[in-house]
Amino acid sequence: MNNAVAVMKTRHPAFASVNIAALFLAILWFYLFPASSQTQAKDCEQPEPVCAVRGAVFAISSFDPVASAVRIGPQTLVTSRHAVADEPGVTVFLANGQSLQGEVVPTDYPGDIILIAVPGLPSGTMMDITAVVQPEIGEDVYSVGVDVAKKAIRAFPPGSVLMPPAAGHLLARLHHTAYSQPGNSGGALVSATGELVGIIASGGEGRYEAVPTAALSDLIDRSGTTFNQASTALGTAVRDCTLILEDRRGDRAPLTNEEADRIEAACMGTGNRQYFDLAAEAYGASGFFGRSIAASEASIAQDPNALNARLTAVVTYHLAGWYEEELPHLRFLMKYIPDDPLVVRYGIQAGVWGGDKALAASAFERLKASNPNMASVAQKFIDNPPPRPARRDLPK
Repeated sequence: MNNAVAVMKTRHPAFASVNIAALFLAILWFYLFPASSQTQAKDCEQPEPVCAVRGAVFAISSFDPVASAVRIGPQTLVTSRHAVADEPGVTVFLANGQSLQGEVVPTDYPGDIILIAVPGLPSGTMMDITAVVQPEIGEDVYSVGVDVAKKAIRAFPPGSVLMPPAAGHLLARLHHTAYSQPGNSGGALVSATGELVGIIASGGEGRYEAVPTAALSDLIDRSGTTFNQASTALGTAVRDCTLILEDRRGDRAPLTNEEADRIEAACMGTGNRQYFDLAAEAYGASGFFGRSIAASEASIAQDPNALNARLTAVVTYHLAGWYEEELPHLRFLMKYIPDDPLVVRYGIQAGVWGGDKALAASAFERLKASNPNMASVAQKFIDNPPPRPARRDLPK
């Protein structure tokens, strides 16, 4: 592993000296954006309006060593809150090889976006946030953000809208399949005509999320120095939750009660449902089913269209034998991701054991179409199911 890659894989410590920080940033910039890449990746294969958006997207470094940010004002960027946590500053990398220091604008907004003020930011492409564009289900959307492998700002191949933001839920997200990867957080999700439809937030398993552009007006109204205290509290919770979960990565030992309490205090204290989801997964893997379900249900209450949160809830309810409580989530998932193997399998099992024959039949039809080799096994289960597993307690 070369030194640049080693630095990229290490979180920038808050206590680093100025000299070490400067060296880190120099290596980071050299690794990400050498002079040959300053033309913004000439091989852009997406529609011209999408490619043009690259001029409004910047590589940044803060709590996350590499993230993206989108220009929405002459000296204003927006990025993901989880990319900065409680850091007061951000390094913004320019296409000419130089960098500027940006200042994080305090906010009490609990969603995963935050503003950065960048004095001296040269004029250039800026995204229009005055005309909010809401793409339709199935419409093509594109992720634009840092591509570490290509060492450039990249417009990635298109995906499509899975679910719009849930009406009446201020923190609901836009759910889509446009590919994004580490480093894209805080980047732009745009339509085929280049309109900003969201800020890239999170995702996995082919399903991704963006904070809708409509949320930016609320963020702007709730940003400024009067929100210092609330912003610090939210940022500290993000930092603590991230570091706790990172420390657990690769550790197969179950959570202790103390660790579970720490995760609850930090992750649920973020107000950010992607941390609710991560907490739910950590709890479920250690058998804290009650806490896992509570975290998943909190996430779903914030965003009823959160597919990954519903999947986590389904798994936990299923393992606990709470099939009746699992059924509403499975019905929802069968409507929007009916070919997901886990949804199909659990739809059959929970449908049979939980008393929803229509759901079991619907899932069985999807199984026959997607995996016909398993159809005979599933048919035997439906016709002659084994005894229903006992309903387990949900330890907290």
